[in-house]
Amino acid sequence: MVKKNIGPEILDSRIVASSRLFKIESLDLRFSNGVERTYERMKSSGRNAVMIVPVTESNDLLLVREYAAGTERYELGFPKGLIDPGETVLEAANRELKEEIGFGAATLLPLKEVVLAPSYFSSKMTLLLAKGLYPEKLEGDEPEPLELVRWPVSQAEELVSHVDFGEARSITALLLALKQLSQE
Repeated sequence: MVKKNIGPEILDSRIVASSRLFKIESLDLRFSNGVERTYERMKSSGRNAVMIVPVTESNDLLLVREYAAGTERYELGFPKGLIDPGETVLEAANRELKEEIGFGAATLLPLKEVVLAPSYFSSKMTLLLAKGLYPEKLEGDEPEPLELVRWPVSQAEELVSHVDFGEARSITALLLALKQLSQE
């Protein structure tokens, strides 16, 4: 069993920078051995996110190609988004599917909750497998229509090495979904 560690004592915390989207928090910490350090992290908005691996009846993965400002190019990945206040993980996942790919899911199976970079972020993302897809479209908040890309599950290995499929969360979601599908 892994021992749960509470962590160092927080001596002080303050916002040192902010933008429209992010706040950077500085933490003064004292560790159990008396060593003191200052760490910086993205202050949590309190909202977590979902990423969904949709699989069709014909065993195709449904991905989206959308612009990513961080890499300054279009990236291939799975539908994802923030959980709105008052929404459950499953409600958010189904809403994001409808907004981004025009399908809802009869079955949503949570695979794992992940953190992007725990040294800098506290927000969590729940990865889910979606099956029993049915057509239903909701208006999303994307600035342009997303390109829907169908990819055969049987060619998942090629997807992992595809140049446009590089987001770590999407790769993690795919590998967990493949493991789940192989057990069904």
